[in-house]
Amino acid sequence: TLHQERRKSEEEVQEKIEYHDGKVEEVLSDGRRILTFPNGTKKEISADKRITTISFSNGDVKKIMPDQSVIYYYADAQTTHTAYPDGLKVLQFPNNQIEKHYPDGTQEIVFPDHTVKCLYSDGLKETFFPDGTVVKVEKNGDKIVTFSDGQREIHTAQFRRREYTDGTVKTVFCNGRQETKYSTGQVQIKDEEGNLILDKK
Repeated sequence: TLHQERRKSEEEVQEKIEYHDGKVEEVLSDGRRILTFPNGTKKEISADKRITTISFSNGDVKKIMPDQSVIYYYADAQTTHTAYPDGLKVLQFPNNQIEKHYPDGTQEIVFPDHTVKCLYSDGLKETFFPDGTVVKVEKNGDKIVTFSDGQREIHTAQFRRREYTDGTVKTVFCNGRQETKYSTGQVQIKDEEGNLILDKK
């Protein structure tokens, strides 16, 4: 605040206009214009008239940039919402979570732990974890998990399957039946109770 007070004293008010409605307009020596409204809202227009900053009495701040992007800071939520002219909207939360909303309906969420979740307009969801694990959830609910070591898991309404890096594939069906295909060509099938019903080498 000390720095701000010093700066304010250095910025001389060249002209001050008081309007009948209670609005006050100040023209500063550096060319900026500041309008103060009776409700406490302040509107600052840069000297080159390219940046407009509106400070509301509740602490919110709205900034209109030269490229017409609008940055809005919500004081209560400590959240920044930026709307770009191309339709991209970016939200930044106080916990460092960032959400991007694209014009095509795609959403990208970057969590504080660097996990990235993408929600596509066609219903596909992809999550990228910092350890290299990728989880894809199809619109129909099928889930594919690809682990950083190359193993994969597939979850559908009919079965859960684990694909190991050595070529072994283990499938558990919704009725409890298990099927394991080894890289050697051996196949084992167990019934719902876990009894071995086929062991083909």
